[in-house]
Amino acid sequence: MAEQSLEKIPPLPPLPGRPSVPLPPGACDSHGHIFGPFDRFPLAASRSYTPPEATFEAHRAMMEAVGFSRAVVVQGSAHGTDNRAILDGVARSDGRLRGIVVIDNSVTDEELANMAASGIVGARFTELVSTRYAGGMKGVSRFSELEKLGPRLREHGLHAQLFSNCPTIVANLDMLLGLDLPLVIDHMGRIGPGDWGPTDADFQRLLACVREGRMWVKLTALRSSRDFPDYADARPFHEAFVAANPDRLLFGSDWPLLNLGERTPDVGKLVDIFRDWTGPELSERILVDNPARLYGFGPI
Repeated sequence: MAEQSLEKIPPLPPLPGRPSVPLPPGACDSHGHIFGPFDRFPLAASRSYTPPEATFEAHRAMMEAVGFSRAVVVQGSAHGTDNRAILDGVARSDGRLRGIVVIDNSVTDEELANMAASGIVGARFTELVSTRYAGGMKGVSRFSELEKLGPRLREHGLHAQLFSNCPTIVANLDMLLGLDLPLVIDHMGRIGPGDWGPTDADFQRLLACVREGRMWVKLTALRSSRDFPDYADARPFHEAFVAANPDRLLFGSDWPLLNLGERTPDVGKLVDIFRDWTGPELSERILVDNPARLYGFGPI
């Protein structure tokens, strides 16, 4: 895939359509992003990509179009450790948003306390093996920083969100589990259909952690698939997670669906695929009950 120009701001995807069955009250999109507006919240000068201007208002319009009552917005690396855009969005959301920040060891305890009091529930750490970012993704905090920050996150009631490949997570399991923090895995651990299958030893170890309630997983099949638009190659991994422990799973749209070009899906269609693979009863648990419990959403 050709490298995207860092100067060119890509357009937002069109507003998505409604899922074929309306979402239940309290349904939560547990993984999306807010970027900008760039005149108030500029992108990091050193970054690996340029996102669309996906403002709080644009994100809210997506939620309304699909029918989400709630959402979790995750700091994207294009803003680095400048979390002002999502802090602003969470503050303006009337309790409908929670946030995941990117921090490093320079963060103060006062800042962590203020974040936790304002709707921030976790911090994201990245240890990624990717041909797209072969030189390393810019604007992220790595597992080495998580190891140092773990006790402070625990003190402030924040969890750790891990953006990493399944084998890398497994290679760091002793450290990660020793932090005694809730651990939330992005994008199904970036499992790799076509390279290995659900019986792979690393995937089975990750699955065991989910089964034992020691990790949460965000079911974002599109980032773990080569099979647009139906993502059938990711389905066996999705179903393995559901069978292991549906009480430790979350749904995420990954809006605004960065760097996908012509393979950009409609979020309403993603919800339909998720429900088809999961079944109605467990779908509602994953969309409503699990995020309410993990992210501390109150009654509708």
